[in-house]
Amino acid sequence: MPLTRADLMRRFDDLGIKTETIEHEAFFTVAESRQGKGNIPGGHTKNLFLKDKKDRVFLVVAEADAAIDLKKIHEKIGASGRVTFGKPELLMELLGVIPGSVTPFGLINDVQGRVTVVLDQPMLDHEILNYHPLENTATTSIRREDLLAFIRATGHDPQVVAVSHGKLDLDAPEPAAAD
Repeated sequence: MPLTRADLMRRFDDLGIKTETIEHEAFFTVAESRQGKGNIPGGHTKNLFLKDKKDRVFLVVAEADAAIDLKKIHEKIGASGRVTFGKPELLMELLGVIPGSVTPFGLINDVQGRVTVVLDQPMLDHEILNYHPLENTATTSIRREDLLAFIRATGHDPQVVAVSHGKLDLDAPEPAAAD
């Protein structure tokens, strides 16, 4: 049984990490979260749960508007060939969360250390970062240094790599579907 949000908050307390959590409606996409998180200070993020052809699993954590080329990211993160999104069952097994709730806080559930953590370098320019606390009905703000301490306390040594190549224009209209 995966650890819960309450377990996560206790772990923060045990580590002496101060966080602030704001409740909100459930967000499943970056676009949905932009509307509801506008008044929460700090860097807003997205989390990509990826798998390579040798079944290595990666959690890539970046700013919400980071442009990431999924066809080339394997070259930057050390994956064996192109990556795909991990299946929901694997996500639950390793991080204890469902799609839409992916978060580096889920590393608390990866006790076997199967997930390789990749933090996009530009994201770490923010002093405060925001993630779901294992469920997508809240956002927890954490200091950058405390995030790194938390990840290391879960037994993971994060790779800090510039995986993004600029920013997406999240306010641009979506392209029309081709006929």
